[in-house]
Amino acid sequence: MRAIALIAAAGLCAPFAQAEEKRDLVAHEHGAGALNIAFEGSAAAMEFEAPGADIVGFEHPAKSAEDRAKVDSAIATLAKPLDLFKLPAAAECTLVKAEVELHGQEDDHREERGDAKHHEEGEHNEEHAEAHHDDAEPHDEHEEANHTEFHAEYQLACAATGAIDRIEFTYFEVFPNAKELEVQMISDKGTNGFEVERANPVLDLGGLI
Repeated sequence: MRAIALIAAAGLCAPFAQAEEKRDLVAHEHGAGALNIAFEGSAAAMEFEAPGADIVGFEHPAKSAEDRAKVDSAIATLAKPLDLFKLPAAAECTLVKAEVELHGQEDDHREERGDAKHHEEGEHNEEHAEAHHDDAEPHDEHEEANHTEFHAEYQLACAATGAIDRIEFTYFEVFPNAKELEVQMISDKGTNGFEVERANPVLDLGGLI
């Protein structure tokens, strides 16, 4: 989780680095997203990523007014994680900070903090595509560069972290194209990995936090 100091301070980067590698393999698999969660004391941090197709129904950069409106709406929805990943009321969790970006979209549909980064990534993709212009599969390289992904990072404060014994993924109701999420969780009791599917959108965390 690049921007979440909580994880770095706890020395918990390695497990999420492994999750990042796994996510690279599934990032463009329609229906499959990823959610990383870290708990420490009363603080919780989340990192979410999913293909554009899961969230807005398409992965190409938004060009039309209709597509741009869908992106704006999705970003506003993703900025409310507690409506998508519902924690028990007894935990008394509140949202401290949310940052949502659309990667691969070369316009202003991104957080201000990510402007320079996205510009650099876009230039890199163009150079990469030019360098492979004569390769056997140039069309595939071009398509890969044009895929969009939603990325979000959240910071939460929970008055009673120990009361978190489950997460209800209303995410699947909000985004009908989403089929599964690879979940990686870190707490003082260890690291756990799960696969949460649309057919069973409740994750049991009893005894894990």
